[in-house]
Amino acid sequence: MTAQMDNLVDELERSYAEAQERMNDPALYADRHAAAEAGRRLKELEGPHKLALEWQEAREDADAARSDPDLRELLPEIEARLERLEEDLKLALVERDPNDVKDVVVEIRQGAGGDEAALWAGDVFRMLTRYAERRGFKWELLGSGPNDGGGYKDVTFGVKGDGAYSVFKWEGGTHRVQRVPETESQGRIHTSTSTIAVMPEAEEVDVELDQADLKIDVYRSTGPGGQSVNTTDSAVRITHLPTGIVVAMQDEKSQLQNKQKAMRVLRARLLEAELRRQQEELSAQRRSQIGSGDRAEKIRTYNFPENRVTDHRIKLTLHRLDAVLDGELGELTEALAAEERRRALEAAATV
Repeated sequence: MTAQMDNLVDELERSYAEAQERMNDPALYADRHAAAEAGRRLKELEGPHKLALEWQEAREDADAARSDPDLRELLPEIEARLERLEEDLKLALVERDPNDVKDVVVEIRQGAGGDEAALWAGDVFRMLTRYAERRGFKWELLGSGPNDGGGYKDVTFGVKGDGAYSVFKWEGGTHRVQRVPETESQGRIHTSTSTIAVMPEAEEVDVELDQADLKIDVYRSTGPGGQSVNTTDSAVRITHLPTGIVVAMQDEKSQLQNKQKAMRVLRARLLEAELRRQQEELSAQRRSQIGSGDRAEKIRTYNFPENRVTDHRIKLTLHRLDAVLDGELGELTEALAAEERRRALEAAATV
């Protein structure tokens, strides 16, 4: 194990030195995309490099304790620390999703269940924005389509914060609720759904857009009942002609602000589509995933009568529904991330 760890640490030190040298090359900054990639690579290696330095220090302490009778009683404690650092270092070097560091765009849509599903979409929106606040992230409403009966037909928001995508990516898919609607006179439990897409927010260097590929329409904003709520053509609809992706925004009073928000969502959708295409090509990677995050995939059930939340991907059940709906999703996120790391280590061991 020591020889294997020595090789691992040596390789890491070489990679870290190369990444630093690349960042110091003035020629790099002529290419924005290359500069962004180099910056991400250096940041990615900083954590593992720090662990490697701690591991080297712990190994020196262990060697000293073995050769010095006065320090020998400390050896078990030092060896336990060395073992923990080895495990942490191996986990840190498992190939991470490069999008984990990005901000995110989250789209929530009313699923099956009519007005109750729209109310549920509103509940999910509040749950996720409260979770963002608990994590110290900042969120911003990008667009919404209110439902006549309350709730939302759809709502889109952005989350900014270090590692936002690594936290929110677990929420992509279908969220199912089982409860008695307020309008249900017989007390029967109804099942409704909302679907969520979580997309890494694309920077300009990630997605290059040709203006000739965009069809931009402007129109008057409308309220939930279809009535005009604006006397100017401030709403914006952008169609990406090569893919047929359409993004419409009308929440802002300014046409420019609506266009800027629509462009953010369009870039995120285009990046997501490209990532999905790449993922489909990597069948081994797809097999190792906990869940695809596809909207059709039922990832979680919220059962009100039983005060129960079940995540179907990892078979984890929590009996504190109120807390989860108030944004306490940390236990679910940590369990999902731990399972991803376990599977990644297993996959790396078989290579």
